[in-house]
Amino acid sequence: MQKLSLDAQVRDQLKRAAAGSTGRSADTVYGGHEHVLRQTVIALTEGTTLAEHESPGEATVLVLHGRVRLLSGEDAWDGMTGDLLIVPDARHSLEAVEDAAVLLTVAKLG
Repeated sequence: MQKLSLDAQVRDQLKRAAAGSTGRSADTVYGGHEHVLRQTVIALTEGTTLAEHESPGEATVLVLHGRVRLLSGEDAWDGMTGDLLIVPDARHSLEAVEDAAVLLTVAKLG
C-alpha cells in the first residue's frame, strides 16, 4: 500500500510552475506507460494553456486548486477547486483562469 499527499504535490508543483519559464509543471503520481491507469498532478500559472491536443483516452480532470477552463471546439467547461471535469473524446485544451493544479486521470487501453 502506498500513500501520498496531494496537498503537498500541489504546493510543490505550483512552486515549480511559478519558477519555470513555461508556467507549468507536472508529476505522474500513479501509473505510467506500463499501466492502464495514469494519474498526473499538473500545475499551471494564471494564463498558461496546455495547447490543443488529441484525447488521451478515457480521462478526467479533478481541480485540486484554483480555476481552469477545458475547451473543445465551441464548448467550454469551467472548473474550480473540487470540480471533476470529464475530458471530451475530441481535441481539447486546458487553460488556467488563475494559478491552478489539477489531477489528470487517464485510462489508456491498448
